[in-house]
Amino acid sequence: MAQVLEFKLPDLGEGLTEAEIVRWMVEVGDVVAIDQPVVEVETAKAMVEVPCPYGGVVTARFGEEGTELPVGAPLITVAVGERVPADSTGADTEGSGNVLVGYGTSEAPARRRRVRQERPGPGRDTAAGQDGTRPAAPAPAHAGASHQVVDGQAGGPDSEDGPVPVISPLVRRLARQNGLDLRELTGSGPDGLILRADVEYALRAAGQGDTAAPPAPRTARAPQPSPAPALGETRTPLKGIRGAVADKLARSRREIPDATCWVDADATELMRARTAMNAAGGPKISVLALLARICTAALARFPELNSTVDTEAREVVRFDQVHLGFAAQTDRGLVVPVVRDAHARDAESLSAEFARLTEAGRAGTLTPGDLTGGTFTLNNYGVFGVDGSTPIINHPEAAMLGVGRIVPKPWVHEGELAVRQVVQLSLTFDHRVCDGGTAGGFLRYVADCVEQPAVLLRTL
Repeated sequence: MAQVLEFKLPDLGEGLTEAEIVRWMVEVGDVVAIDQPVVEVETAKAMVEVPCPYGGVVTARFGEEGTELPVGAPLITVAVGERVPADSTGADTEGSGNVLVGYGTSEAPARRRRVRQERPGPGRDTAAGQDGTRPAAPAPAHAGASHQVVDGQAGGPDSEDGPVPVISPLVRRLARQNGLDLRELTGSGPDGLILRADVEYALRAAGQGDTAAPPAPRTARAPQPSPAPALGETRTPLKGIRGAVADKLARSRREIPDATCWVDADATELMRARTAMNAAGGPKISVLALLARICTAALARFPELNSTVDTEAREVVRFDQVHLGFAAQTDRGLVVPVVRDAHARDAESLSAEFARLTEAGRAGTLTPGDLTGGTFTLNNYGVFGVDGSTPIINHPEAAMLGVGRIVPKPWVHEGELAVRQVVQLSLTFDHRVCDGGTAGGFLRYVADCVEQPAVLLRTL
């Protein structure tokens, strides 16, 4: 006898409260192993493959691709302990010829709550739920198998004669939060399906003495008068990574009194040094890695900029390690992966880590841990063909170094006019952590290292 367990969207960390279903990785009827990824979701920070803690047969899925679910909402149900033909999993068929998938007949996980027998009611489709429109208790995986459902918090109130047909887990959650018994409602959707409008009406009626009229069953709408012509427009929801970026930038502008200084530098010698490094053999060194190495050396001299402001304690918090964020443009928007302990890496290690994180960003496989915890950001906007900018600080950090394109320009070199490789460097900093003298000193040291890479030898 199988137990049907409900797997809910887990807390993905970093304060995330919802996620959007991007791609289902299993179908109803598939056999899944413990910790096998079953769905790919997009949070406000990254794309994440979510593994299921149960092994067994998938009996229902909740939510279509593109649906946004809150943490704690049902994702799938799994028949645990169901006997499955061995050849469906590739398992050894020695003995009985069948294997117990997942937990087998052992005791159910400790997190399980009260278990009760569930009987399908008349006229109710217990296999619904794959498309997220009818999250009822799933049907058994094969004929004749009895099953149980876990009466979990997100499952919502069910009747004793069968599950209450509700259009989505969010509607169940709305009813539960307001103490509404779904068994007392008559749904206005197809086949008595309870819609959000039904729950909202019941909540209004409870507060108005049942004076409001219930929503009418859905029928074909009468033709409506055409509205007046309007300007064409396209609306894009600010959600996922785009929404997280918008929130962070807005917060940075609200909370941080920033200032920007900039300087032009002759990068000719830096580019020659890179050419010599790469000609010597071994892994190629990127320009970004050299700039990162210069940043960490500058932060060792001016540690005030490797910090954050604790507004509640009214303290500047200075960090001992440099976790260097860098801006990377991907098909899914701007992301800022973080190179951990950048101060302890050489140019070769920095090049490899930049390449790994950039590729992961383009593939959409960055984890929340890859995108958080930065203490300083390096923004190479020169790849877009621009010379300068005044970047917005990556809250809650205290500074960001911007690097423009490196291009041939007229330059006075050793008292004569020459064509040199010139770059503009800009530093945006939180004026609460330091004054202009510190910021200017940091930027000048960076420019000196760009112009004369041998300056770095003093700190190696």
